[in-house]
Amino acid sequence: MMRRPKSFLLKLSSLLFLGFSTHAGAAGPAQVAKADPHLWPEAVNSPAGFDKASRASILAYALALQDMQKLSDSDMLTAFKIKSVNRASVAKWLSQELKNTLANYQRAAETCAEADWACVGDTETPQALLDKAADANGKLPPSLRAWRAKLDGFTHAYLAEQLRLAALFPKVSSEIDRFNDREWTGDSLPDRQFFLSFDDGPSTPNGNSDDTLAMLKKQGKSAVFFVLGENLKKRVDRSKASTVAALYQGQCVASHGWEHQSHAKWGQWQDSIKRTQVLLQDTLAEKQVMPLFRPPYGQRQADSGAFFEAQGLHVALWNLDSQDWNNHVTSDDIRNRMLTLMLIKRHGVMLFHDVHPKAKTALPALFEEVGDAVAWGDCAQLRQL
Repeated sequence: MMRRPKSFLLKLSSLLFLGFSTHAGAAGPAQVAKADPHLWPEAVNSPAGFDKASRASILAYALALQDMQKLSDSDMLTAFKIKSVNRASVAKWLSQELKNTLANYQRAAETCAEADWACVGDTETPQALLDKAADANGKLPPSLRAWRAKLDGFTHAYLAEQLRLAALFPKVSSEIDRFNDREWTGDSLPDRQFFLSFDDGPSTPNGNSDDTLAMLKKQGKSAVFFVLGENLKKRVDRSKASTVAALYQGQCVASHGWEHQSHAKWGQWQDSIKRTQVLLQDTLAEKQVMPLFRPPYGQRQADSGAFFEAQGLHVALWNLDSQDWNNHVTSDDIRNRMLTLMLIKRHGVMLFHDVHPKAKTALPALFEEVGDAVAWGDCAQLRQL
């Protein structure tokens, strides 16, 4: 048997202490991957600056993916605290993620300059990217070693989060994969385009949802708010429907179901969706309501495609998870995590929760940090995905 390098074994051992939930249906790890992109010495608020940091980040991510390909079922069972591993799902996700990473590097390399160590030349295949990433690793400037060490920890921890989801799919469904063409994640968006989304609202009057909406208005940004029917009903009962509609003016609203239960296991999941759609249509203007459903925890029935088609709905997932619900992360952690994922992924739909207070602080700082380097999409554009 081939002996694994010591560095890989050290990285694997660190995964054993990430604090993954022992409950297979849980939304995620008790502790999450944290980054410090501010160790990168240059600004990322222009397309060229963003691309330069993106190239370097993607090369590190590619090598972390290569490490993860070496994990055995036994490794994952121990590290992720799960009872079984769907090897086919893991292999599928790793293969697709490496292809996506190659495409993202190629886009970032379009602005390459000769003096940039992270410009590695032609990368026509995933294996070529891995080979070039390993070569570039040997050319890393000494001034970037602290940045790279922190990024290596983040990429391995983040990939552990994702591989756990892949190992459980489809027994436990999530955003890690789609069941049919009526589902989307954000992976198909144009380069350097990002959308905002918020789950679980609305809060009680003058709560975090109101603050988040006020922040977006001030920042000139829009988002899709995936509301829970029971929470929306409480707001409507406490004020007029027109008042609630005014609260979401300039934003998009869609269904998160009536209650925050797994729609993969709940016997009333269809009624949950129908009831929420009726309430949305009765409360909001037609142009505010999006024909989308986001399942709590990303969990839904594998054979639900026909139901959603009959309802005229698409399942709206995500590919950039802020983990802002987690008590182990701060607003700064969220900003750092999302900036690092933006550099690696280069496009996508971001998941936040407007019933929690962290996003309303993290996002203005993130908007300022990336400046004109990326495009923040109008929420109404997500009707076309």
